Amino acid sequence: MSTGELLSIEPSELKFALELKKQISCSLQVLNKTENQVAFKVKTTNPKKYCVRPNTGIVLPRSKCDITVTMQAQKELPPDLQCKDKFLLQSVVVNHGATQKDITPEMFTKEEGRVVEECKLRVLYVSPPRPPSPVAEGSDEDSSPKTTSMENENLNGSEVTRKFVDSHENSQEVRSLISKFTEEKAAAIQQSNKLRQELLLLRRDSNKSGGGVSIMFVVIIGLLGAVLGYLMKRT
Repeated sequence: MSTGELLSIEPSELKFALELKKQISCSLQVLNKTENQVAFKVKTTNPKKYCVRPNTGIVLPRSKCDITVTMQAQKELPPDLQCKDKFLLQSVVVNHGATQKDITPEMFTKEEGRVVEECKLRVLYVSPPRPPSPVAEGSDEDSSPKTTSMENENLNGSEVTRKFVDSHENSQEVRSLISKFTEEKAAAIQQSNKLRQELLLLRRDSNKSGGGVSIMFVVIIGLLGAVLGYLMKRT
């Protein structure tokens, strides 16, 4: 902050974050420290390079005024970001009721009986803001293992699903086979019981006739043994 008897100015330096081919602005705030109206005027050593709004004005007693300084777009960066440009803010007490239309260049001419306060401001170039870090690349790297992990989870889930389906299909096949074997077993048992009944009838007939064991009896015994062996293998 630059402080005079009439006005205090903040900041005391004009800082521009220089970027090529882009207009850059910074602000000044002036505060009238007196009970009088104070007129001001802003000058620069390089008027074609800067635009000052307002470049003249009147600050009421104990009031503030904002000034915007805009630097025109630059085609190239100065060496070492050094700048020799300077600004001069002049201020003088004016009569109450004066307006901006009453401001003339002669008001800021130093002469006997007129106090013109001057405040010099230098221009500083600061480094332009850095571009944001390439988060996308880092996020891709960070996300790669996650993606792989998710793919593995999907693959594992698919494998589990396939095994479950296979197991389910196998269980259905086993149940189907068991049902089939049960039906065959029941049919075989029924056939065996039928053969046993026929065998008993043949024995009774043989005993009544007093004869030996017939060929039919031997055949039935063989069939019965084959059926029982088949049932033993199935179960």
